[in-house]
Amino acid sequence: MMVRQMSCFVFFLLWQAANGDVSYSFKEEMKRGSHIGNIAKDLNLDSSKLSSRNARVDAAGYRKRYCDINLSTGDLIVADMIDREELCGEKLSCVIKRDLVLENPLELHPFSLHIQDINDNSPQFNEELINIEIRESTGRGARFVIEEAHDADVGQNSVQHYSLKKNDNFVLAVDGNTIELVLDKELDREKQEDINLLLTALDGGSPQRSGTVVIHVTVLDANDNAPVFSQAVYEASLPENSPLDTVVVTVRATDADEGVNGDVTYDFGHVAEDVKEVFSIDRKNGMIKVNGAIDFETVTSYDLRIKAKDGLGLSSYTKVTVEVTDVNDNMPVIYVKSLANPVPENVSPGTEVGIINVQDADSDNNQKVRCSIQQNAPFKLVPSLKNYYSLVTTGQLDRELVSDYNITITATDEGSPPLSSSKTVELSVADINDNP
Repeated sequence: MMVRQMSCFVFFLLWQAANGDVSYSFKEEMKRGSHIGNIAKDLNLDSSKLSSRNARVDAAGYRKRYCDINLSTGDLIVADMIDREELCGEKLSCVIKRDLVLENPLELHPFSLHIQDINDNSPQFNEELINIEIRESTGRGARFVIEEAHDADVGQNSVQHYSLKKNDNFVLAVDGNTIELVLDKELDREKQEDINLLLTALDGGSPQRSGTVVIHVTVLDANDNAPVFSQAVYEASLPENSPLDTVVVTVRATDADEGVNGDVTYDFGHVAEDVKEVFSIDRKNGMIKVNGAIDFETVTSYDLRIKAKDGLGLSSYTKVTVEVTDVNDNMPVIYVKSLANPVPENVSPGTEVGIINVQDADSDNNQKVRCSIQQNAPFKLVPSLKNYYSLVTTGQLDRELVSDYNITITATDEGSPPLSSSKTVELSVADINDNP
């Protein structure tokens, strides 16, 4: 009969977890304490019992919760100001998954926070001044690629338009992320050997933000081929914790011109400064190497923009995608979420006395964890929700025989080789008047 009751109880918890998934959408950079929604109402929970049931927002490991629950009203409120660009980078969708945990009985309600972008960043070009050298013999219609501007915002708040200040020789052609300066009227070095053009990038936010760059054109008395990469996209796979100077990939570009016009050098295009701390590129041979710590748990992939430039300033770009692969370098971590201490000696077998949560920062099999306790104590671990376990009694306790227990819990992952950790829980038995 007891087994059947426990089975029904576990099924009820699982049903709650499966049917209680709610989501909230709000803008980034809202102040601490700002109202997000009433999660108690949305989950049909009794807000008057939230405090007694130790309701709380839980996040895996040491991650920020970003939100808290008001135990009096059931409102979900902002706990930490959120910067969407810091949290999700250039991803169009920025979603945080958290759990609402209640005890007595244990319930786990997953919910999602959708962070909306606001237009808090202006478009920026990678350089303050772009230098281009063009032969005066270059024909009308010649095109010169200009590196696009980047805006940390996404969607409509990112870069939407470009404009070129009116001039006598050039017009602008934009196709997606490709920006080209088009020669509309032939150059004459004897009349003008230096031309300054003002290029403006505008986003689509409200209010609208913009960024500018000056393009300095030097007219030469004739480099008519830009470097050409052997591949439009290079792909590489790199295990995390790879040692310094590990070769990731080598890019190669060729230039049909001769002499200084055909000498190709390599450099990063527009990439974040922290990427330059992780990777380096040899300017002469295009070899990309590991220059810093590679951690799968921090970053799972990198997109590198690489520029090839010849001796007189013509350039082209390629993309290098580096996928970081996981290795089993994180031990499981055991968290004691709640513990009934002391435990009356007359509790029935099968009584829940504690809740254990196990986390492993790795992925796939490296993240799967088996949890167990030593066999010489009248307790066992019962898998509950997700990565939660209930610590329950397996037999009758007797304080007069044993008044204290040191229960050692061991968690082992399924990586190769497997990693494990242990945690000892001290549990006292409370006396009742059961002896004449």
